Amino acid sequence: MKKLFELFVFLLFSSALILPQSKKLGFEFDYAQFGYDSTSNYLEFYYSFDPNTMQMYSNGDTKYVDGILKINITDTTTKKTMMDKTWRLKSDISYDSSTNKYQSLVGELPVALPAGVYKCLLSGSDEKDTTIKKEYTDYLTIKPFIHDKIALSDIQLSSKIIQDSQNKKSIFYKNTYEVVPLPNTLFSENTPALFYYCELYNLKTVKGSNPIKFSVFLYDGKRQLKTYKSSIISPAVDSRVEVGVIPINKYPTDTYTMIVTLIDSVDNYGVSSTKKFFIYNPSIVVKDTVNTLTGGSLSSEFAVMSEEELDNLFQESKYIATSKEIEQYKKLNNVKGKREFLYNFWKLRDTNPATPENEYYKEYLKRIKIANEKYSTIQKKGWLTDRGRIYLIYGEPSEIERFPNQVDSKPYEIWHYNEIQGGVEFDFGDLTGFSDYILLNSTARGEVQDTNWQSKIALQ
Repeated sequence: MKKLFELFVFLLFSSALILPQSKKLGFEFDYAQFGYDSTSNYLEFYYSFDPNTMQMYSNGDTKYVDGILKINITDTTTKKTMMDKTWRLKSDISYDSSTNKYQSLVGELPVALPAGVYKCLLSGSDEKDTTIKKEYTDYLTIKPFIHDKIALSDIQLSSKIIQDSQNKKSIFYKNTYEVVPLPNTLFSENTPALFYYCELYNLKTVKGSNPIKFSVFLYDGKRQLKTYKSSIISPAVDSRVEVGVIPINKYPTDTYTMIVTLIDSVDNYGVSSTKKFFIYNPSIVVKDTVNTLTGGSLSSEFAVMSEEELDNLFQESKYIATSKEIEQYKKLNNVKGKREFLYNFWKLRDTNPATPENEYYKEYLKRIKIANEKYSTIQKKGWLTDRGRIYLIYGEPSEIERFPNQVDSKPYEIWHYNEIQGGVEFDFGDLTGFSDYILLNSTARGEVQDTNWQSKIALQ
């Protein structure tokens, strides 16, 4: 009865310490730069709100959501604030029967910025519940495209481009095109065609009538060329627009890179622009890429992970990460970068790259599952406990000595690893009585050492 009462008091007390945690909003963003003048570029921010992650409300038969978008842009050199604005985005939402979800709200915000390096803070939240939010930090460099050499804008990826559009009031309208952005840069069976838009500048700076070659390359994660096309551009006009479409419904799940180039072969001068994106096609199965970490590409398990799942996986992997890797991951602010980071993180730890699977990665995931099954407590998942951490790093002990019911001491365990560093041990004690065994001492290098650890578990 005493133990049950203590457990009740502990749960009551600990629950009072639990603070409300912010919920993840389905908020994504992307951007592209275009020419403005000789000192500035025109920066377009593309954003999307996923209403399925927001508080909906109705007015008759129509459903609505209210989003809040904040953008802060600061010059990293002068510390001058270039933009600090907040928008309330109220919109009705449409149900997509093909996905059984409400369609995302997509928008665009432009700003002209002079040459420089800028820190951009972007956040999205639900006006009805501000705990539902998501934030990004990104740094970008503005180098004006308008100068005395041929130049290319960034590549804007799009879910749809309408040519010769008459809808000049659309926020997506430019140069007779209506270019609908895809802020998450994720293409799938629901977006089977990839549209792209880019601008070419300073074409008249080419000497005489030298032909200029414009090319489009598409590479998969293995750096294998999937698509190539080119055309000859006349320098009769100083600037022009290039748009195109690439069917991607036959491409397997992977990360892809698009490269566009503009080359003056006579003067031996060229420029290029690059854009990475992801394709998720679960119905296209390729034996050497599915559920593996080989081949120089992101496997499907990373390409389809949400940002929350990626964050959780890295948290569970921090025990084997270097301090530099931890800092690098902290600086990542979009799902694309996190997917690529985790792919490279596990690729570096592949103990046998010659095999089609990453055995160490599979083993580590197995250890997480076992740690959660064996060592979870009332407050912590197993992988967060000291025993879970040691199990994840070193694996199954050679021997475990368990002392759960000693008369003169609190419960404790001694783990032996005979094959590590010539033989090491880890001494754990249950100091609280709630099965959360704390590492009190170890003979392993880099672990806590306390030769008097037994005094901490002795009963008074």
